[in-house]
Amino acid sequence: MIESEEIVTPMALIREAAIEEVSESREKLTPPELEKRLAQKLGARRAAIKTAIRKLVDEQELTYSYHYGCSFLEISFNKPTRISDRVVLKPPGIQYGPGSNDVVIDIQPGASFGSGEHPTTRLAVRGIEQAFSRNGFFHDKKNRPALDIGTGSGVLAIVAASLGATRVLGVDIDPCAIAEAKKNVQLNNLEHRIKVRNWDVETIDQTFALITANLRYPTVKRLSAHIAKITRFEGVFIVSGIKTGEVPDLIKVYSQNHFACVWEAHEKDWVCLVLARKSQPA
Repeated sequence: MIESEEIVTPMALIREAAIEEVSESREKLTPPELEKRLAQKLGARRAAIKTAIRKLVDEQELTYSYHYGCSFLEISFNKPTRISDRVVLKPPGIQYGPGSNDVVIDIQPGASFGSGEHPTTRLAVRGIEQAFSRNGFFHDKKNRPALDIGTGSGVLAIVAASLGATRVLGVDIDPCAIAEAKKNVQLNNLEHRIKVRNWDVETIDQTFALITANLRYPTVKRLSAHIAKITRFEGVFIVSGIKTGEVPDLIKVYSQNHFACVWEAHEKDWVCLVLARKSQPA
């Protein structure tokens, strides 16, 4: 009889998978949840997984956060982190020597989505950079109001204001997100240009030169007619939070509402689109 040998999963593979799971999850993961995912994905022993997680925390690759009596594992932002060509996120109080073209933003770790650890946040920031760096957008360069739908931590609203939006409205229906976004706006001294409100986007009737939404596909698709209504002529809609297979249908839906896709970026299986408004609303 041949005895089967236990397959030992390399520690480096467990570490890489742990960082990937945490960074790509749209929900915060508790340690047991992460351990379960890694055990199912890799077939690794729980003891080895616990050791890998502990080392990642010790090396400040992962960190614990505590909300509502629960502990979660997150990508550590205990140091400045560049998430796009120009934008650097850092915790408050941490010193950083920026380059001449850098935009440095303070983000307080919290329970809301949008601290820069997820690909959809990084992609959305890159999309905002594209919108402000390309010619042909924004009919009135001196009046470029922006709207961030589902603002979460407020990071996209802050990026938009920092890169050129004249004023920004961030909306969310989560009271926790509202509180955190307001705090982050204050940390960056942008209270005079960014307002955060507990509003449903479908109640908004003012128009914007730039709209951002890091939301999942069904919501973005459902909102297409309203987004078209409140996006100005030559304005842009930046949508992140969608998967590769959802892109063709989403572009089709928005093309029917007078948008054209002018930029597209991928990270893992996530996609960001910059959709330009090409004609006046009917």
